[in-house]
Amino acid sequence: TLVERRPVADLDDELIDRIFDLNCRQLIHCCRIAAKHMKAQRSGNIINVSSIAARNGASPGGSVYGAAKAFVSTFSKTLAKELVGDNIRVNCVSPGTIHTAFHDRYSDEAKREAARKTIPMGRLGVAEDCAGTFLYLASDQLSGYVTGQVIEVNGGQLMP
Repeated sequence: TLVERRPVADLDDELIDRIFDLNCRQLIHCCRIAAKHMKAQRSGNIINVSSIAARNGASPGGSVYGAAKAFVSTFSKTLAKELVGDNIRVNCVSPGTIHTAFHDRYSDEAKREAARKTIPMGRLGVAEDCAGTFLYLASDQLSGYVTGQVIEVNGGQLMP
């Protein structure tokens, strides 16, 4: 969760803690609790949410957010290795620039248009663009052999 854009020179401990608490600490707690239950039933599926910022770096003012999302991706891959023996899959969905209320609040039209121009599909994503990837990963029938992956959903904005 990107709560606010602020240049690194203007960061304070409160904002750093808030970003890491929302994106890292709470993720660890949720995964820890879920893993206990899933290990007991010897099956499960965890889907975390990373970001294009984890691989590409965040936009200016988002350095801590980008680092936190890189943590999400790496933590999820490591957790997949840890839990695979218990028949538990762990993956990430990594959205690109998705038009949200945050972007309406913190990005003016010129910034959104500049982002749109970096996307080969010619538009910002919407939340519904990610839904199919979540459904795919949630289905043991469709993705039962998929674990430890970060799946990019970004309209071609990042093509590694």
